[in-house]
Amino acid sequence: MTGVLADSQLTDMIARGEISARPAVTSAQIQPASLDLRLGQVAYRVRASFLAGHGRTVADRLEEFEMHRVDLNDGAVLEKGCVYVVPLMERLSLPADVQAVANAKSSTGRLDLLTRTICDGGTEFDRIVPGYDGPLYAEICPRSFSVLVRRGMRLNQIRFRAGQAVLSDADLTALHTDMPLVDGDAVIDDGLGFSVDLRLPNTTLVGYRAKPHTGVIDLDNIGHYAPADFWEEVHSSDGHIILDPGAFYILVSREAVHIPPDYAAEMTPYLAMVGEFRVHYAGFFDPGFGHDAAGGAGARGVLEVRCHEAPFVLEHGQIVGRLIYERMAVRPAQLYGTGIASNYQGQGLKLSKHFAAPA
Repeated sequence: MTGVLADSQLTDMIARGEISARPAVTSAQIQPASLDLRLGQVAYRVRASFLAGHGRTVADRLEEFEMHRVDLNDGAVLEKGCVYVVPLMERLSLPADVQAVANAKSSTGRLDLLTRTICDGGTEFDRIVPGYDGPLYAEICPRSFSVLVRRGMRLNQIRFRAGQAVLSDADLTALHTDMPLVDGDAVIDDGLGFSVDLRLPNTTLVGYRAKPHTGVIDLDNIGHYAPADFWEEVHSSDGHIILDPGAFYILVSREAVHIPPDYAAEMTPYLAMVGEFRVHYAGFFDPGFGHDAAGGAGARGVLEVRCHEAPFVLEHGQIVGRLIYERMAVRPAQLYGTGIASNYQGQGLKLSKHFAAPA
């Protein structure tokens, strides 16, 4: 068995006790190539972000950095600019040949809600070593908006893989020739490059910028909030915008991306040398994203962008990230956008599901 584990294999892992939880894992958590993780009943407000480190547990480090505790059973506000650690309901007992990688869910990333997974003995965020046996925790830092969360909410997800699953550039080129991965020329160099679209058809609207002083977002409220209360529209008539340091933007890829049923993908940053900004918050693309029965129709990738130290001019068509494609160990029983709740299939420029559609 080599590749990213599919939904049926996750079900088998749960049956064998390799994934366990209190309360038990539900079918709604199982995605085509990942498992949603649920928040436990308490959030620890900590002084700073941290990793456990070799030979140490997260519980040990919490004793060092905890400031106070927040009960999540009836809901509580996690405040903008603060760092919290929340024990997750799920724990792992991985086989020696299975590793895991975690990421924020799409809606989490689009709210600029930095959510990373940490574990005992961990030396990297979101990376779980083969054979890991222990609890999982979510580190949560709201960057743009304070949020109301509750026990059981699913802010991050985890993907499991056995062996080497990443496609080489030669394999990726062959796959694109057989089954187009983007609508146009493919830029393949250590993955599939994607660029930003700043010339959307029939409009000057190219993105959104988070407002600095807003109300709280209840993550259970879907289609509820007026975009104008939380976002400023970003317009461009000449194919470029200037990113402001510290600001958070929602933009969209120029390419329509296609993930065939036997593959999954992860969004990764491009080169630091091309600009002082980050385009990588929620990065999993499930099998079937942008796929239809006739082939790869494609769906735009929404970009969560934060500028760093200096103002930066972002140009239409500039490559800002890459997709790393991986083989699935088996084809999932269900694909993204087919028979499951898939909020972003066929998307264009789109805010998170918490906001009402623009008038």
